[in-house]
Amino acid sequence: MPGPLTDQDVYLFNEGTHFRLWETLGAQPGTDADGASGVWFSVWAPNAERVAVIGDWNAWSTDQNPLAPRGPSGLWEGFIPGVAKGARYKFHVASRFGGYRADKADPYALYAEIAPGQASIVWDLDHTWGDAEWMAGRAAAQALHAPMSIYEVHLGSWRRVPEEGNRSLTYREIAPLLAAHVKAAGFTHVELLPVMEHPFYGSWGYQSTGLFAPTSRYGTPQDLMFLIDHLHQNGIGVILDWVPSHFPTDEFALGYFDGTHLYEHADPRQGYHPDWGSYIFNYGRNEVRAFLISSALFWLEKYHADGLRVDAVASMLYLDYSRKAGEWVPNRHGGRENLEAIAFLRELNEAVYETFPDVQTIAEESTAWPMVSRPTYVGGLGFGLKWDMGWMHDTLKYMGRDPVHRKYHHNEMTFRGMYAFSENFVLPLSHDEVVHLKGSLAGKMPGDAWRRLATLRLLYGYMWAQPGKKLLFMGGELAQYREWNHDASLDWHLLDDEAHAGILRWLTDLNQLYREDPAFWELDVEPEGFEWIDANDAENSVLSFLRKPKTGAPVVAVFNCTPNVHANYRIGVPSGGHWREILNSDGERYGGSNKGNLGGVDAAAVPLHGRTHSLTLTLPPLGVVFLKVTEPEEAPVTPESP
Repeated sequence: MPGPLTDQDVYLFNEGTHFRLWETLGAQPGTDADGASGVWFSVWAPNAERVAVIGDWNAWSTDQNPLAPRGPSGLWEGFIPGVAKGARYKFHVASRFGGYRADKADPYALYAEIAPGQASIVWDLDHTWGDAEWMAGRAAAQALHAPMSIYEVHLGSWRRVPEEGNRSLTYREIAPLLAAHVKAAGFTHVELLPVMEHPFYGSWGYQSTGLFAPTSRYGTPQDLMFLIDHLHQNGIGVILDWVPSHFPTDEFALGYFDGTHLYEHADPRQGYHPDWGSYIFNYGRNEVRAFLISSALFWLEKYHADGLRVDAVASMLYLDYSRKAGEWVPNRHGGRENLEAIAFLRELNEAVYETFPDVQTIAEESTAWPMVSRPTYVGGLGFGLKWDMGWMHDTLKYMGRDPVHRKYHHNEMTFRGMYAFSENFVLPLSHDEVVHLKGSLAGKMPGDAWRRLATLRLLYGYMWAQPGKKLLFMGGELAQYREWNHDASLDWHLLDDEAHAGILRWLTDLNQLYREDPAFWELDVEPEGFEWIDANDAENSVLSFLRKPKTGAPVVAVFNCTPNVHANYRIGVPSGGHWREILNSDGERYGGSNKGNLGGVDAAAVPLHGRTHSLTLTLPPLGVVFLKVTEPEEAPVTPESP
């Protein structure tokens, strides 16, 4: 059973290298020297003159259960007999400065009251996992050279229960429904918006206060484990959003913890986010780095998470992020780079991959910071993957244009080719694109209902064909017209409409093709896996390229970004033979007009686009066609003269 902190624990914590703090700090059920059962409590409050545990058992009295300081470490500790699992508690912190007194939630709590309650709860992490098969094979399932198609989910609004006050589903209720939907649609992973405890539901979890506690809104820690376990048993990976970039200012939480700016910088030019009204962690403080890295490893170990998507990395990297001149403090070299945050991110990624080499860390980094997803030993930040925000902005801007204007903005679709392999990318169409009056994805598309949905199919086809992992926020598969509302369920009734059901069928077939054909992912982060056929037909708003596997036949992808059928459209291909049309977004089953190539086209020995053969195609309106040769015929070789 857990006991008091060892000297080694204290030393490593103060040094900033103790990355398993959930095993030693907070509330640890155990026994004392006399064998009495209870809980060991410990908390870091170096500028407190007194710390006490208050809770259910002592009527929240600040006098009954004081803690003792552990030398000069800043840690306070003590044992309280008789306290058991389920007891609510807080730390009453009396500062040495200014008479500050506050009741603080435990930074290392494993469980918390349902908001607006703020107390921590003594808990354990016992769970019998049934996902051994998934865990044994996940290294291959989410390698850089494996298909990753991610379904992003906000648990509170995926599906609700209108008969019971429109409440959200619990972790256990959502498990079979979410697994069935994701599996049927062919996604490989689920990414959950932050499940860490947060006081304000409307922050979607991005204003976290409990970095070791899943939100109790949907159940207990074991209930979340059940959800992840169930997804794993259905062959679905789970990525958790994790937020080390900022934290809310609520007094019961981390801010001004011991009457000083302990977790955050004291100078608001360094410690306060103007965008979000939140505090910024002091990444240069040893104990703060140990706290954050312990949190990251905690979710990977105790909850079997398969990856962490790190939010708002750009806000961490730049000291002048969202600040005007004079509102930020330069680094020691006079620059705008946050050297402490850079060092922290590198240390984080090194710790994660050393301990869990079969997971992925994913950066939401919105600038051109170099080598985000490159190893630290070559100067990178050490992430496994990075969101391609440039692709998202350019592509949505292009697809939102009236087709008559697209030929003047052709570069918005081709510019990605200039940098596509500079990082290991995820292509995101995330929650951020369907909130704050931005409209839904379907709502961004121009024209009447038919054109909107056809363009949405075109968008998804282009996304799935491009190099990079895929991420789609929930509701995108329904072609939801209503902007996402975190207080309401998705519009599941839309699937009763064949046009909307066709979007889900298209995504399902896209996912199946994507997962089954290595041309789409085997060389996903290598330039050899992608080759333009024609990137320059702006006049017709047509793009065509090859996706290539390590060995075997490539896939041809052709995109017609106009509502006109392009008949007799010729493109060059690398071999003769019969090129089968393996997928067409204009098929009737998807809600299209069924224009296409009658199942396939024979290549003619007519050179074009620098290739030996060419195809004459019918390109459907606002459509994409994928073709693959069934029996390639090589170009004849002219015998050498004797």
